Amino acid sequence: MNLFSSPTCPYCHRTRIVLAEKDISFEGIDVDLNHLPEDLSELNPYNTVPTLVDRDLVLYDSRVIIEYLDERFPHPPLMPVDPVSRAKSRLALHRIENDWYPLMGSILTKPEKTAAKSRKMLQESIIASAEIFAAMPYFLSQEFTLVDATIAPVLWRLPVMGIELPAKEAKSILTYQDRIYSRDTFRDSLSEAEQEMRL
Repeated sequence: MNLFSSPTCPYCHRTRIVLAEKDISFEGIDVDLNHLPEDLSELNPYNTVPTLVDRDLVLYDSRVIIEYLDERFPHPPLMPVDPVSRAKSRLALHRIENDWYPLMGSILTKPEKTAAKSRKMLQESIIASAEIFAAMPYFLSQEFTLVDATIAPVLWRLPVMGIELPAKEAKSILTYQDRIYSRDTFRDSLSEAEQEMRL
């Protein structure tokens, strides 16, 4: 199994978290987004990362990849078993991917004026979720799930985005962060560039 991955891409990061959680052996191929390798364009018509190659199967959307990994390697399960909880998890994934990830992208790539607005929106949105973070050890769950694998890259990048969470309002989120970051699997998922984000 090969993974074409950028060392700083949050979509790649969540894929690496899932691979670590499942203890899946893979060969990581670091991709410079400014100089994409030829073999990537031959595999993936969108020329994007992450791209996973599993024998004859090529997958190139991080959501498709992480759901595939969860189904192909069922232990430990990273989605709830019952349909209602599963639907809630999928809805949470949808919201994070459509609300938080674009704001993160804007902060990290757009001019400061646009980034400042996105920074404020992302900070407010995360703080507004404090009650949900407080309800269970993991997001909407007693166990680590694909939702946590999707949230973790956002929270890990808060310092490089210039976002600080207020200790009082965001106590449950800060506790959640510590719980996630202390997992061996999370630490194993970090590229060198991602480790440096928190030095």
